[in-house]
Amino acid sequence: MAGRVSTGVKLAIGGGAAAVLLLLGLSIGRGHDLERAEPAAAPKAPVATKPVTPVERTRAQPVAVDPQALMVKRVLPIEGPFRHGDYVWDESGAPAAGRVIITVDLKAQTLSVFRAGYEIGSAVIIYGADDKPSPIGAFPITQKDADHHSRTYNNAPMPYTLRLTSDGVAIHGSDVQWGNATHGCIGVPKPFAKKLFGVASLGDLVVITNGRMLDTSHAKPAA
Repeated sequence: MAGRVSTGVKLAIGGGAAAVLLLLGLSIGRGHDLERAEPAAAPKAPVATKPVTPVERTRAQPVAVDPQALMVKRVLPIEGPFRHGDYVWDESGAPAAGRVIITVDLKAQTLSVFRAGYEIGSAVIIYGADDKPSPIGAFPITQKDADHHSRTYNNAPMPYTLRLTSDGVAIHGSDVQWGNATHGCIGVPKPFAKKLFGVASLGDLVVITNGRMLDTSHAKPAA
């Protein structure tokens, strides 16, 4: 297992989560014009297209999700207390490719990372204080910046930033200690943030709840 092994029990969403489906309209590309009957031509090289950049939203504009879209297939075993600064990361046995879903439970103070339904990482977090709370809802990642510094809070370092909203909410590396808080962001241990940054892509969905238990009834523990 790569990463820091905790000695503790993961709370609520940290033990796994049901993945979700972004309810956005999808377009289907059609490579042939069915209305025209012409002699077959030599196939053309595919035209490169720019990746679609997710639309930025404020913290008051979460996207709709379908909690039944994807079933969790595996959760990582964590035994004993899961304390501030602790994290686990284990990609062994998980598919090398597949959709990444990130779940955050503010009440449990835990973040989990799933790829193709397999939990590959989990960490204890810090989050927004009462005057600047972290938002509830689902938000796609709209920007990645490995060496980001805050333009609002005295150029504070925010390593491995995954931006979620246009008004300043992100996941980033932090000093995760008991009693610390953020201005609405989700702070994770810096080594964990680096690993998360490496597997996350623009458009990947981050689902933030406040104590809601998500379905892990079909999940199996990692070997």
